[in-house]
Amino acid sequence: MPLPPLSDPPGWGTRLAGQIRGGIVIFILFSTLFVFNGMQILSLLLRPFSLRAFRAINRWGANTWWGFTVAIAEAGYGTHIELSGDPLPPREHAILLANHQQMADITFLFFLGRAKQRLGDMKWFVKDIVKWVPGVGWGLLFLDSFFVKRDWAADRASIDRTFSNIIRGKVPVWLLLFPEGTRITPAKLERGQAFARERGLPPLQHLLMPRTKGFAASVLGLRQHLHAVYDVTIAYPGAVPTLLQYIRGYGRVAHLHVRRFAVETLPEVEADLSEWLHQRWQQKDRQLEQFYAHGVFLDETEETAGGAEPQAAAAG
Repeated sequence: MPLPPLSDPPGWGTRLAGQIRGGIVIFILFSTLFVFNGMQILSLLLRPFSLRAFRAINRWGANTWWGFTVAIAEAGYGTHIELSGDPLPPREHAILLANHQQMADITFLFFLGRAKQRLGDMKWFVKDIVKWVPGVGWGLLFLDSFFVKRDWAADRASIDRTFSNIIRGKVPVWLLLFPEGTRITPAKLERGQAFARERGLPPLQHLLMPRTKGFAASVLGLRQHLHAVYDVTIAYPGAVPTLLQYIRGYGRVAHLHVRRFAVETLPEVEADLSEWLHQRWQQKDRQLEQFYAHGVFLDETEETAGGAEPQAAAAG
């Protein structure tokens, strides 16, 4: 089952202090974000003359502002990630697959992006309406993100154009995908389990069934540009923080277990990629089961054996 939401700390004084800290952080982040939005708008003057310079400025802006959010959390609260699994080379072109529990998932992925020198190169599939939202939406619009309407027939042409632009421009990329398509809740999990049973698939206990079309299209569309696919399993110790709780300093640690798959080892047709993703999600479900039982991720041999003493997997 999904973890319960994180409770606010007891005591009105502690909560008040968190609200004050959070208010200050929100003001600082949003005021600086609009400054960076202004810089991005000015960068349009360069676009007709040098697309490379236009992208470089916007990558620098994303790396700086997202890095600023990480630095505030680290210095102010001691927020950090516990990283395990396969070692990841820095500065690879990659697709990241991750389970999705709360918006705080994204902030902890920033820590991983910064560690692997790809923070400013993160790209996302985002609802089309978000691009009109000042701040975050405007920022993503300048970063070659993918704005979709959740109608695959309508989205496919624009997605393919973005893939082509990335490959032609040799654009550095870390494309983040949440294949579940939404944040997990007990009700959504129950519906997903019923869906799996109807189709003869193993029902998942801690994850929603993955949607495979976007993943398969991304691998096929970017294959010649990619080095690897990273399967990132995000787990929290005991309870899941909301984004607001993260900003107030209540959720200070996330465990990220990473598996790296070289792109040449992945299937080359959509149906096989869909099956590959389902298998990864079944494995991820078992990993979460072990984490919730022991408080650490087990390596692959321990998971298979099922009876070994738990040990943290090798750090990346």
